[in-house]
Amino acid sequence: MDRVLDTAALLHWPLERLSGGICASSQRRELESVSETRSLLLEAANLDWRDAPPSWLDRAKLVASTSGDLPRLSDVDLDVLALAVGLSAVLVTDDYKLQNTFKAHGGVVESVNTKGASQVWHWELRCLGCRATFPVPKDAQRSKKGAVGECERCGSPTEMKRSKRRS
Repeated sequence: MDRVLDTAALLHWPLERLSGGICASSQRRELESVSETRSLLLEAANLDWRDAPPSWLDRAKLVASTSGDLPRLSDVDLDVLALAVGLSAVLVTDDYKLQNTFKAHGGVVESVNTKGASQVWHWELRCLGCRATFPVPKDAQRSKKGAVGECERCGSPTEMKRSKRRS
């Protein structure tokens, strides 16, 4: 089965273990900014660098909004997720948001250096003003921290909270 490798695998696994892995082209820039030496070393690895088609990216955003993880995924995360979803591949990552999203979708996850997520969580948006809750929309604002948008009812900022629903 194909394996889509997140940047954690590229940074920590030996070259022979990476061989044949599929990576998003956008990971090259991320990798260069973290470790230029490792980036140069990976040129010798037998990696399959790909760009996800726009339809796969749209599907990845839908999958991530369904679990509620979309606001906290980066563009590179979405590229990696799109490849894993589009190829129905194993996703190799230590990123808990990616693990959660892909597991909620029914995908198989392999960790790099961590135990991995033991359960699937679903997230929702909660208004800081009126406390109303909303599902995470496919076009949610994305950032690693802070407010995710504005409340549809009162205009106050919304934040991500774990949903009480069970998977």
